[in-house]
This record gives sequence, C-alpha cells and structure tokens, in this order.
Amino acid sequence: MTDVVEVVITAADPEWLAAFTRRLVDDRLAACGHQIAAIRSIYRWAGEVHDDPEARIALHTRADLVDSIVERANTEHPYDVPCVLALPVLAGNPAYLDWVRQETTPPR
Repeated sequence: MTDVVEVVITAADPEWLAAFTRRLVDDRLAACGHQIAAIRSIYRWAGEVHDDPEARIALHTRADLVDSIVERANTEHPYDVPCVLALPVLAGNPAYLDWVRQETTPPR
C-alpha cells in the first residue's frame, strides 16, 4: 500500500467538475484529475429512484489530503451530499507515485 490515493467525485455538470478539479490542482490538493464526462448514475434520493447523467473525476493525491478535499467538496459542490470516495492505491509506477507526492507538496 502507498500513501497515494485516488479520490472519486461525481457531479451533474462536467464543466463545474473540471473547474473544481482545476482549483484543487492549483492549490496542490491533487496532482491531477482524469475526467470521464459521461456516466450514468442510478440512485435513490428523497424516496425516489433517479437515473441521471453525471461526470466523474478520479483525482490522484496523498492520503493526508483527503479530509481537505472532502471539506472543499462539502463547501463548494452543488449537491447536498456529494459523492467523494478515497480509494487506496496498492502499488504503481514508482516514478508516477513520486510525481503525485511532489505535485501535492508546497514548494519550499
């Protein structure tokens, strides 16, 4: 297991999600985000089953930054209860994992 995680976030508006991701990368909370613009979300909300298009982003970051990302999502996301899930990265290209760590560490 590494200290790098993948954080998945979904949103109805792909442009909002891209802008949110850009702010996280600008603030070094994520090294990058890989966005899928068209997914289908089927879920129960307020007693009804919904079937809606959404966008999904996979952020690569350090585990110790997840709480800050969750806090930002809870503050800025248009949903009342945004989907924010942190998934462990068991292994990966060592050079890529080092790059994620470097890009999520403020410059000295």
